[in-house]
Amino acid sequence: MAQNIVINAAINYIMTKQKYLIAIVGPTAIGKTALSIKLAKHFNTEILSADSRQFFKEMQIGTAAPTPEELSKAKHHFIHNKSITDNYSVGAFEKDAISLLNNLFITKDVVVLVGGSGLYVDAVVNGLDDFPKVDTSIRETLNNTLKKDGLEKLQEQLKHVDLEAYNTIAIDNPHRVIRALEISLGTGKPYSSFLNQKNKNRNFNTIYIGLTADREIIYNRINKRVDIMVEEGLLNEVKTLHPHKTLNALNTVGYKELFKFLESEWTLDFAISEIKKNTRRFAKRQLTWYRKNPEIHWFDFETKPEIIFQTIEHIFSNK
Repeated sequence: MAQNIVINAAINYIMTKQKYLIAIVGPTAIGKTALSIKLAKHFNTEILSADSRQFFKEMQIGTAAPTPEELSKAKHHFIHNKSITDNYSVGAFEKDAISLLNNLFITKDVVVLVGGSGLYVDAVVNGLDDFPKVDTSIRETLNNTLKKDGLEKLQEQLKHVDLEAYNTIAIDNPHRVIRALEISLGTGKPYSSFLNQKNKNRNFNTIYIGLTADREIIYNRINKRVDIMVEEGLLNEVKTLHPHKTLNALNTVGYKELFKFLESEWTLDFAISEIKKNTRRFAKRQLTWYRKNPEIHWFDFETKPEIIFQTIEHIFSNK
């Protein structure tokens, strides 16, 4: 009996002790993966990926997923754990991530979250937003417009009804564009007005660490990363996935442009230049999304990790 009391007391102490999720955010190609590994090693913990395309095992080169060497340096979760044929939503990811965090926080006081997908980071930290139900015929009409007139027509419509959503969501993803439009048209209110209204209770505190740089540096790093991807065999990876190009997972920068090359619509040089351009646009939307969050502690991408460690530990001591 006495032993059980001691064990229960120990468990209660563990579960009531302050737990911290360190969320590493910033534009693509800025160095989030490298920093997350250093943080995981420093705090003797594990890493959760919130990059919605690195989930898929068939998409390795084009998603800039951690290399085998990087994966060996710290325990990673949600990397190549799904197939492109799986129907995996942000809602399912939220449930999986929270379940995993609950388990990790039994033995860890700190866990690292790293991601380029702002919506997926927010789902873990705050939970998903609630949206009112709208007439299903609106989505049917929008899908018909997509088939008839293409994504650009829907993008222009969203730009007109909700400029904030147009500037922040994954505008090249037709599912996201249609979702934003159906809410805007069905409610008469901008889709963006429903965001960040309701936060779910979490049993951890979140510390946001943001990496950034001057725009020219970010764009040069993106261009260099794309060149490296091509050298590492991106085209061959895309060729193997071409038969599945209609899957939502493959409506992704780096893949859809090379599909056009494989279908003789574009030259290879033009397709690569479009990958670079669209990735730069994606980075711009990432920064727009994150800069709305006043809780992010921003650092230049060349900041020594020790300084970031000290900042985090200072926050711990003042909680």
